[in-house]
Amino acid sequence: QVDLVESGGGSVQAGGALRLSCKVSTYTANYFMAWFRQSPGKEREGVAAINTVVRYGDAAKGRFTIVQDNAQNTLDLQLSRLTPEDTAIYYCAARPRSRASFDPLRDDSYPYWGQGTQVTVSS
Repeated sequence: QVDLVESGGGSVQAGGALRLSCKVSTYTANYFMAWFRQSPGKEREGVAAINTVVRYGDAAKGRFTIVQDNAQNTLDLQLSRLTPEDTAIYYCAARPRSRASFDPLRDDSYPYWGQGTQVTVSS
């Protein structure tokens, strides 16, 4: 069992920034990691993923940065230039490392999830 606990969400005005953090109960070096988000009435979407390369969803490109710290077993997501469309619950996800191919920005690629942290951006 892998436990993931997100933190750092909150309320911010448009144009602001937040840093989300995900604490993992085991060695992150053994896992592929990602951030997803879900807004009310919308499907969960991939925001950013990191393994041997970094992938960003279209909404995150140029504004968000994913950072994995294997010494601290954490996964951070730096959010900047936020807009009200970024309002969502943000989730951290993990997948055990293997040679199997998968889409890093699909939510069904990941078996382990955190409980989420709310980000609210006001105009």
